[in-house]
Amino acid sequence: MVDPAATSMTDGLGRRIDYLRISVTDRCDLRCRYCMAERMQFLPKNQVLTLEEIALLADLFIARGVRRIRLTGGEPLVRRDIIDLIRRIGRHLDAGLQELTLTTNGTRLADHAEPLHDAGVRRINVSLDSLQADRFAHITRGGDLSAVRHGLDAARAAGLAVKINMVALKDINADEILPMLRWCDSQGFDLTLIETMPLGETGEDRTDHYLPLSHVAQEIDAHHALTPIAARTGGPARYHDVEGLGVRLGLITPLTRNFCADCNRMRMTCEGKIYMCLGHDDHVDFKAALRSGGLAAVEPLVDRALRRKPAAHDFRIGADAPTAAVQRHMSVTGG
Repeated sequence: MVDPAATSMTDGLGRRIDYLRISVTDRCDLRCRYCMAERMQFLPKNQVLTLEEIALLADLFIARGVRRIRLTGGEPLVRRDIIDLIRRIGRHLDAGLQELTLTTNGTRLADHAEPLHDAGVRRINVSLDSLQADRFAHITRGGDLSAVRHGLDAARAAGLAVKINMVALKDINADEILPMLRWCDSQGFDLTLIETMPLGETGEDRTDHYLPLSHVAQEIDAHHALTPIAARTGGPARYHDVEGLGVRLGLITPLTRNFCADCNRMRMTCEGKIYMCLGHDDHVDFKAALRSGGLAAVEPLVDRALRRKPAAHDFRIGADAPTAAVQRHMSVTGG
């Protein structure tokens, strides 16, 4: 295995890269309007890394100095034997790896909450954009809110800390943001609000539904004063205490407040492609090297990826901006 003392996970701009997001599948059982097209063309199984290959690449990154890993999708819980992979990566907890987390849409969480906790996961993000069943079904193109609610109950019972991720959408769920915040407080969950991102063609006009979180924060502050805090969880969210509530509010603002200067992340797709930035198409492909030459062949590609990590993304929404900054969907790169 790689000697950590002889390597570095510092990019060409001097940023320390210690957080890896791994998409274990591009498949999902929902079709959220801001994320995916209604009819998706998913990857053939032979183009997707095996769970063993994902585990080997995770081993390499942990040896290089990655301290946090988040498993994503698509929907990671649709991947068969996903708990086996989590157990395998979880063996590194307290031995290099500080945290192993998961982002899920919650539809399969009822069956997986206890196994996730048993495998070493202590914190999960659950994507939930509405507490109204009909509106939830509209946003997800047919999703069942009750399945997610059951999953959240199971997560709480299993001892998993839950953060709700809510994409703020003008004229769709803007009126639910304050109720969602208060509901999260009643449930013991945290809440992170996210601006919609121009990734992939979805069949929807994101400009129509773009809601700047600067406006949202002002509206919340009128009811519950927001106080910025220094807490970080490894990702791009900036957190606030909320007056009168026990919930911690995070804001992810790729459009109104760029968070790239202190980026500490890379993303690996289920094909083994490393994307140095969510908003760029440039990537380094590990799969062929791994299958032909093992981890020794992948090692120099890590350094190549670090050197090529850009200073910032170029997300824009508006009449003069392309409908998608990159053509791949969020489900490909991982949320």
